[in-house]
Parts: sequence; C-alpha cells; structure tokens
Amino acid sequence: MDRLHPGTAHEALEAFIGHWLGTTDLAASPWGPARTATTEVTFTRAAGGFAVVQTYRHTEADGTHFEGHGVFTVDPDHHDVLWYYVDSLGQPPSVPARGAWHDATLTVERHSDRGTARHTFRVDKDVLIHTAELRLGDSQDFSPFMTSVCHRA
Repeated sequence: MDRLHPGTAHEALEAFIGHWLGTTDLAASPWGPARTATTEVTFTRAAGGFAVVQTYRHTEADGTHFEGHGVFTVDPDHHDVLWYYVDSLGQPPSVPARGAWHDATLTVERHSDRGTARHTFRVDKDVLIHTAELRLGDSQDFSPFMTSVCHRA
C-alpha cells in the first residue's frame, strides 16, 4: 500500500495557501436576491501537512455575514481531493465532497438529498477564483450560485 507522506495535501493545494481579500457575487436564489458581499478567505497547512484548512467569510452591505470552514485532504487509495465543509447555515455534510484537478482548476462536488453543489477553485496570477453552482431537486442542470474573486493580501 502506498502511504501518503506529510505535505501531500498542501503540495496539491500550495497555490491556495495564504490570505485572500475580495468580493463574492451571489446570484438570485431561494435564499435571497442577487447581491455582492466583501469576502475574506484563508488557506493554511494543518495536521502535519496532511490537510489544508480553509476559512471563508463574507459580509453583506447590511452587516449580515456567512462563514464556512473546510478541510481539504487527499484520499490515499484513490488520490482524489476530499473536502469536508461546514458553514453557518448549519447543514453538516454526510460525506466529504470529492474532487479532482483538471489543468489548474480543482473541481469538487458535494451531494445531499437536497441536490448537488459543484465548486471550482483556481488561482490565476495571484487571483483566487471560487465558483459554486447548484443542481437542486430533480433538475438536470447546474445554476450559478456564487463567484468569489479575491486577491492575495
């Protein structure tokens, strides 16, 4: 059995490590109208290099905020990226989101009985871009939900 070595997760996610500031554009959805929020994201190495911890927070113009915390690691058997994520909406994941790299973009999908959320993460010239699309209920198509564009602080 091939064992992971410390650093595997953060090596795969090295471009994300750091502190990021920017905005999140939220599409109109069942949870509210289209709007823009200020955003802060931090990615740090953790667990001796076996994980990367993500902290996300956005604040809307009226002062309300949303926060989420993720842990990325690598599946030692399949080499997929796993993303455990909890947020201030209070819906814990039943299983981690699973994803893979395509060129320089990490795509992960989180499935629940409510639907599927597809997230993409990439860094392009010190700009972090995180998008989320939702496929709710019986829909066959994903709809845009949010796009965060942040610059390295």
